[in-house]
Amino acid sequence: MSASVRTVLFVLGIMVASISLAMLIPAFMDMNAGAMDSASAFFWSSAVGGFLGMAVALGVRTEDRNLTTRSAFLVTAGSWLVLAIFAALPMRFGGHELGWTDALFEAISGLTTTGATVVTGLDARPPGFLMWRAILQWIGGIGIIVTAMAIWPMLGVGGMQLFRLESSDSSSEKVLPRAAEIATAISLIYLALTLICAMAYAATGMNGFDAMAHAMTTVATGGYSTRDASMGAFTEGGADYVAMVFMLMAALPFAAYLMLVRGHPAALWRDPQVQGFFTLVVAAIVAMSVFVVAADLYAPEAGIRAAAFNTISVITGTGYATADFGVWGAPATAAFFVLMFAGGCAGSTTCSVKIFRYQIAILAIRQHVVSLAHPRAITPLRYGGRPVSPETVYSVLGFLFAFIAIFTLSAAILGAIGLDTTTALSGAAATLANVGPGLGDIIGPSGTFQPLPDAAKWVMSANMLIGRLEVLTVLILFTPRFWQS
Repeated sequence: MSASVRTVLFVLGIMVASISLAMLIPAFMDMNAGAMDSASAFFWSSAVGGFLGMAVALGVRTEDRNLTTRSAFLVTAGSWLVLAIFAALPMRFGGHELGWTDALFEAISGLTTTGATVVTGLDARPPGFLMWRAILQWIGGIGIIVTAMAIWPMLGVGGMQLFRLESSDSSSEKVLPRAAEIATAISLIYLALTLICAMAYAATGMNGFDAMAHAMTTVATGGYSTRDASMGAFTEGGADYVAMVFMLMAALPFAAYLMLVRGHPAALWRDPQVQGFFTLVVAAIVAMSVFVVAADLYAPEAGIRAAAFNTISVITGTGYATADFGVWGAPATAAFFVLMFAGGCAGSTTCSVKIFRYQIAILAIRQHVVSLAHPRAITPLRYGGRPVSPETVYSVLGFLFAFIAIFTLSAAILGAIGLDTTTALSGAAATLANVGPGLGDIIGPSGTFQPLPDAAKWVMSANMLIGRLEVLTVLILFTPRFWQS
């Protein structure tokens, strides 16, 4: 067995053992609440996962833990799938009436921070089960930041090489050491934001359990809630205002937070993707607020509040809801469908296409138009004051094409399975963009994905993994040249 294969298995083994250890938290919570079936499932799932994970890690341990490019892709793609399988065990066997399809769907949705759910009756569920869903999203949130900041930039995935941190080695042979350094730094920032968010929620009247669970899913922009009414159950205390602030904070690049801590506060506001993100958010909120108030759906203050919250939630891919915006009318439905494809900044916990790719694509189109009008003119492409290489442009455009192609294909498959047009289109968009709820009566903000046929759930599960892993990370695994020596 080669050293690179050993490294892949070692990393996956450690990850499985770590998530199995995390299962002890909900296990003790459910045991304390008297939910013994759920507690027992968490305990034995923890034991099985911990044993298998450590057995693999110890069995393949090696002093040479460098990653080749191929191995880095395998670790990135394999980790989410393997972790989801083990995370689904206590959901499947904990007496929660979830079959394998639903348990895996819920686990994948949690780890990918999508927030689409097949679980109903959340208000009556055991606390450990609800906390486990929050923990999965919190783990997925920090995991995606590490890969977006440390691994994808070095592998040139989807234009992420634009955000290679200073002093990072361009060689993928040093991916793991660099990732470890970055993970240590951003983990503290991520944890601090989570604790501050929890305290802010508690100040609005949430109990400690709800405050911590929602803080974890807010900072992860995941959207899992402990209540069927989602964030709508806590609007009287003003929790939705807290959620808006932290959803926006989580949508910003964590690399800029690192610069902020190091005494460079201007780095955040000078970032063109941050500027573009806030421009989109403000414009969308204003437009949606004007629409709902003009349509007499709400009084002015309530309309602005509902429009702002749900718009931010959809753009950031968090998936919380305070209202069923599916009944706001066709213009609002169309607007929310388009906003699903926005996303936040690179290196954040958000999902979807992300702002910088639209900016690069627009700059590339403008450069091409100028070159057509003035063939001899030299028009270098620059982004944030830095030159953009042709390889980066190709990577961005390749991502956009692949994203649109997969969305179109998955929507067509969902339609062929028997879903209505609204459910098929919004379901494909919501899962590929990792937004959470879709549109329509079935999977809209007031519904769940539970009524869908199993075949549709498998398609959407694949979409969630592909979307969360920046599309190309998964597609490259299906190319023959990737596996050639």
